[in-house]
Amino acid sequence: MTPRQVSPYRPVMPLTAYDLSGRTAFVTGAASGIGRASAVLLAEAGASVHCADRDTQGLHETATLIKAAGGTAHTHYLDVADRAQVEQAVASATAATGRLDIMAAIAGIMHNSPVLETRDEDLDRVLSINFKGVLYACQAAARAMITAATSAAPRGSIITMASGAVDTGGPGLLCYGAAKAAVVQLTKTLATEVGPHGIRVNAVAPGWIRTPMTDRHDSDAQAHTEGLMIRMSPLGRVGEPEDIAHAVLHLASDASAFTTGQILRPNGGVAMPW
Repeated sequence: MTPRQVSPYRPVMPLTAYDLSGRTAFVTGAASGIGRASAVLLAEAGASVHCADRDTQGLHETATLIKAAGGTAHTHYLDVADRAQVEQAVASATAATGRLDIMAAIAGIMHNSPVLETRDEDLDRVLSINFKGVLYACQAAARAMITAATSAAPRGSIITMASGAVDTGGPGLLCYGAAKAAVVQLTKTLATEVGPHGIRVNAVAPGWIRTPMTDRHDSDAQAHTEGLMIRMSPLGRVGEPEDIAHAVLHLASDASAFTTGQILRPNGGVAMPW
C-alpha cells in the first residue's frame, strides 16, 4: 500500500483557530449594525481594529465599546466612495503596526426603486458606495498585504459584504442587487489574483438582518418584510448583526485557512442556492 501523502500544512488547534492576537484589522461601516458588531468581535478575538465610517458619533461609540472590553480600537473618518480617502486610511492603519491582516469591507447603503423609475443618480450613488467603495477597500488592502507578506508567514483575509439579494429577484432591488452581484464577482476574481500571495478573499451574503439601516424603512413595510422572512426561514427568525459578525470572524481567522473565493450565506435558510 502506498503511504498516504501528508500535507506540510498543519491546521492550528481548534481552541486557537479564532485567536487574532497580534493582527491588524480594518473595518468599514463600523459605526453601526453589522460593521460595529464585526469590529467588536474581531477586537474580542485579539485584533487591533481600525474602525472606519462617515458617522463620527457612531465611530466613537464603537471604539468606546471595544476599549471598555479591553480591546484596541482606532477610528478613521472615511467616505468609502472616495478612493483617495480609502487609500490614505488603509495606509495609515498599516503604518501603525507595519501590517494589515484583515479587511472587512462592510459599508453600504440600501435603495429601493422599481426598474422603470430608477434614475441615473440612484444607480450611481448605490454603485459608488456598495461596489466602488468595496473595490477601493479591496485594492488598498491587497496592496498592503502583498507588501507586508513574507514567505515565512504569508497571510491575509479580505472579506466583502454581499447580500441575499444576489440569490433572488425582488421588486425594487435593481440598484442594490446589481451592486452586490458586482461585489460577488469582485470577490471571486480577486481571490484568483491574490491567492498566490497567501491572501484569501471571501464574501458574506446575509439574509434580512435587523440593523439601523433596515430600521430606516417604513415601519409597516419593515414589519411585513420581517414577517415574511420569519415564515420563510426554517429557523423561524430574522438575523441580528452578531449573526453576521461571527461569519466575518470565521473568514478572518485561521479556521477558514483553506477557504477562498466563496460566498458564505448566513440567511436563516431563506435561500439555499446550489
